[in-house]
Amino acid sequence: MTECNRSKLTFSSLSRKKIIADFNGGHLTSDGGGLLLREANRRTGLTKALAACLTDSRQSSKITHDLKTMLAQRVFAIALGYEDGNDQQSLRDDPIMQLLAEVAPDPNGPLASPSTLCRFENGANRQSLARMSAVFVDQFIASFHRPPKEIILDFDATDDAVHGRQEGRFFHGYYDHYCFLPLYVFCGDRLLCAYLRPSKIDAAMHSRGILKLLVRRIREAWPKVRIIFRADSGFCRWKMLKYCDKNDVGYVVGLAKNNVLTRMAEPFMAEAEVAFDATGEKQRRFHDLEYGAKSWDRKRRVILKAEHLPKGANARFVVTNLDHAPDVIYDGIYTQRGDMENRIKEQQLYTVCRPHQLLAIYGQPVSSPAVLGRLCAHGAPAS
Repeated sequence: MTECNRSKLTFSSLSRKKIIADFNGGHLTSDGGGLLLREANRRTGLTKALAACLTDSRQSSKITHDLKTMLAQRVFAIALGYEDGNDQQSLRDDPIMQLLAEVAPDPNGPLASPSTLCRFENGANRQSLARMSAVFVDQFIASFHRPPKEIILDFDATDDAVHGRQEGRFFHGYYDHYCFLPLYVFCGDRLLCAYLRPSKIDAAMHSRGILKLLVRRIREAWPKVRIIFRADSGFCRWKMLKYCDKNDVGYVVGLAKNNVLTRMAEPFMAEAEVAFDATGEKQRRFHDLEYGAKSWDRKRRVILKAEHLPKGANARFVVTNLDHAPDVIYDGIYTQRGDMENRIKEQQLYTVCRPHQLLAIYGQPVSSPAVLGRLCAHGAPAS
């Protein structure tokens, strides 16, 4: 059996300094990479700006940890993969975590305890979250050196699986598990919104209100920018299209098939099939249609992709108010929204924050997972 010797070893001195070896690792950390996050945070001033949005109702004489320190402590812990509040029992003594919170590393001066952070997180109210949301939109605007001529806002919803009995969880038939259904808004690789919602709702719920808020704030900063709303057929709602038409917002939105659209596409699909039979090669053609569902306020321009593949016909529809050529709208604009799915994966895998029991931007209590500082709203938008 191995016999361990934990006695100190004394070596020859170096000048007046003693050289001692022991088996105590001292005050160590395994999260040195957090220093990169610290530099990014110091350059953007993110946690400082977010902390300024919070209201501290504690008695000043009894405060040990200020809001800015606790916010940085929680955000950086989550970013490093420590989602559970209980992790803070050991992390509060970690020198890197103390440094990330802008506190001098001191084994005798730990950061906030799990219970203190729990009270801190539950103290967030609707007004605070609204102000925090505005910070992130402003950070998006500040990331441009000059006003862009055009921006495309990609909207999409996805599942955020839950593995416990969190408040607000529901079983989603499409995803085949219990989850939340957050709404994401990206502009290129920049995330503007991650709005936590239960999964028992329409995927487009509150998307029109969020678009209104984004358009209003962006145009305050860039009055001449061209804004385009892009999404799949799950967001094709006539009130959304009507808002865009009235407010000079372009849109390129998927449109689900139905019997009327299928009949309108039949002659074009037949042409594609004949060409495929003659050549044996895939056929793709684009055509303009004019279509209006009974629930719509008027007819709108619809782009048909008449495609015939070795596996058969493949008709796709996109509704738009842009005046580009049909192939440009479909191939040059609409299909590019697929890259947003990669951005969602990156956000969920690498930057998602899951603090325990925050308030959603509409004022209802929501248990984790919530995306701290990624909520994008300035108030309660209309549905």
